[in-house]
Amino acid sequence: MLSKIPTNLIPHWSINFIKKYLNLGDLVLARQLFDGIPEPDVQSWTVLISAYTKNGQCKEAIKLYTEIKNSGKLNPDKLAILAVAKACATSGDLTKAKEIHFDAVKYKCSSDLLLGNALIDMYGKCKHFEGAERVFGDLRIRDVITWTSFCSCYVNCGLPRETLRAFREMGLSGIRPNAMTLSSVLPACSVLKCLNTGREIHGFGIKNGMAGNVFVNSALVDMYSSCSSIKYAELVFHNTPHLDAVSWNVIISAYFSNGECGKALDKFQEMRDRGVKLNSVSWNSVISGCLANGKAQEALELLGHMQQLGCKPNQITITSVLTACTLLEDWRGGKEIHAYAFRHCFTEDLAASTALVLIYAKSGDLEMSKRVFSMMPLKDTVAWNTIIIASSMHGRGEETLSLFNKMVISGVKPNSVTFTGVLSGCSHSQRVEEGLSIFHSMSKDHKIEPDLEHYSCMVDVLSRGGRLAEAYTFIQEMPIEPNAAAWGALLGACRIYKNVDLGRIAASRLFEIEPDNPGNYVLLFNILVTAKLWGEASETRKLMRDRGIKKLPGCSWVWVKNRIHTFVVGDKNNDKCNDIYKFLDEVRMKMKLAGYYPDTEFVLQDLDRVEKEDSLCNHSEKLAVAFGILSLRGESSVRVFKNLRICGDCHNTIKFIAKFVGVQIIVRDSLRFHHFTDGLCSCGDFW
Repeated sequence: MLSKIPTNLIPHWSINFIKKYLNLGDLVLARQLFDGIPEPDVQSWTVLISAYTKNGQCKEAIKLYTEIKNSGKLNPDKLAILAVAKACATSGDLTKAKEIHFDAVKYKCSSDLLLGNALIDMYGKCKHFEGAERVFGDLRIRDVITWTSFCSCYVNCGLPRETLRAFREMGLSGIRPNAMTLSSVLPACSVLKCLNTGREIHGFGIKNGMAGNVFVNSALVDMYSSCSSIKYAELVFHNTPHLDAVSWNVIISAYFSNGECGKALDKFQEMRDRGVKLNSVSWNSVISGCLANGKAQEALELLGHMQQLGCKPNQITITSVLTACTLLEDWRGGKEIHAYAFRHCFTEDLAASTALVLIYAKSGDLEMSKRVFSMMPLKDTVAWNTIIIASSMHGRGEETLSLFNKMVISGVKPNSVTFTGVLSGCSHSQRVEEGLSIFHSMSKDHKIEPDLEHYSCMVDVLSRGGRLAEAYTFIQEMPIEPNAAAWGALLGACRIYKNVDLGRIAASRLFEIEPDNPGNYVLLFNILVTAKLWGEASETRKLMRDRGIKKLPGCSWVWVKNRIHTFVVGDKNNDKCNDIYKFLDEVRMKMKLAGYYPDTEFVLQDLDRVEKEDSLCNHSEKLAVAFGILSLRGESSVRVFKNLRICGDCHNTIKFIAKFVGVQIIVRDSLRFHHFTDGLCSCGDFW
């Protein structure tokens, strides 16, 4: 068809057909027609660039614009630059945005008001306020859109004070703000908690007929909520004539942010009852709100409702519910969500992948945790910290140090959390010299001054390494007042290395710092009993009674068939109670035949030897391990979790059970993970 039309008329004739196909939504046919034009003019290019941008294909739009420039036959005009500026704004491509600005200057159209406004908006979306300031400064004429885009740019760049300054300058310049201006500026008041300024803007909106504007009112609800004026937020919400989904989402978030979780959930239910169309933003708002208010179980239940109603979770949803799984220690749920994320290509999301690394690590599956981490295309400081802390809690000191070195080599800057994780890894694996080197490198090489937590970690490194005198000296020379963590690390090591004198000193300080912590009294009692200082041990026990301090009861739990089974010492409430105790009796007999006897040192009660042995057999972690093994159906491992430090006798018994049964047993206590395999533990019997 095109061959019958004179070459000089083809672009003018075809542009109408291109527009026609674009109006019909047929971008493919429009592109085919465009490609058939021998020498398309700038207008044809511009129409197609705009069409790609509107259809969300911003990269293709930018690519088309680049083709114009590279052809050398045509110079982009104002409209072409305007079209590609919108594509850069949508994509957030700062590099291309700077090129577009350069072209606007080069082709002498940067001072055009329409294009200038678009460039300011582009820089705002790309979060580059310096570029927006240059464009703004070059404009001889500025209208309300100019000022609104400029204020919005500062908000997007996290500069709320500059936003309010620009807003005041706008008023002084004689330009009257419109509804879009107010809705752009009010978020700055929210961030700064400027209630008075926010109320002034509210008053201006009422006087100028904007009281019913849904965008302004949504911004006002958020502003009042951020300033803890929830009553005013409710008033604005209820006076909005036409509520949309955004309005409902904002008031629900307002309730959540002010700790009124019940009202938020009631409002969400009201929103559903009124037939307001729920989108992923609505669901994500209420799910994240539940999490922020400690309602992790409710967050997971909402995910189920969301899917039942046909709304598909997105990356934000996945990240939120993975956090809920971590808080609830719902490892199986985490795996299911991981599978969903994999099927829907969400695994490249940085926050979601980092949450998965933590979930697998806390469930005892460090290998899977490392696999997820290795597959992450991008790794930020939080991601590196997560895998470092994961290796640390599993006692992999060498891996922890290796990961830290790889992090530094990769160019990712460590922060204070990084060093806490690395020092903790050195502590659990008795790497004293490496720990000292890392500690001294903080300020020397990384310009991070150690804080109280780092000093406490270093005390733990020295203490666990058996250098108790050095640890005590380190505490005395600390430039900041030692806290309970530092003295507690020393006291715990005194228990391991049977140092009574330093144990007394550390316990005395702990009784002053945290007099109600039963763990400190129990540790000192253990130290004294081991040293056969019965009189002092009795005094410690009496001190606990006199102060009304009770030892926290031990509790262990294990997942079996998608259900948590919990055990306490001497528990007989489980359906398999008889089988559990029969199994443990059998284990005890086989241990004695093999020359192993119960370590009654870990019994605090005044009982004879037989009673002490029976007491040890009833410990919650043994019961949970036995139940897990009796419930195995082809699995090769059992995972048990305990709220307190694992007892030494239980540690020895579980090592024997792992060899006797031939399975891997993973126990996470209050300090770390223990991986028991073939009669050995990953901690090397040091924890």
